Amino acid sequence: MGKTNPLNDNDLKDFVALQTGFADSEQSWSINVSEIEQATWDLSVKNPNVDDEVVLREPSDIIAEMLALDKESESILGNIQELL
Repeated sequence: MGKTNPLNDNDLKDFVALQTGFADSEQSWSINVSEIEQATWDLSVKNPNVDDEVVLREPSDIIAEMLALDKESESILGNIQELL
């Protein structure tokens, strides 16, 4: 949502339906005030219904991919150089 994609009635339809009964869903949840960090009162959006764990690649895998891409780039540049 932004300047080129403003909010419209359809964007809020589910919210309005759930809000009337304060129902929870996959995209709407309630938390107890005691669960909020008292020092910061951080209300960041952290959907408890979604597993947001990021699986990171091993550094050796990243380096291997970089080396393969470097070889591919070298080959492409060599082919271009031959054409010149």
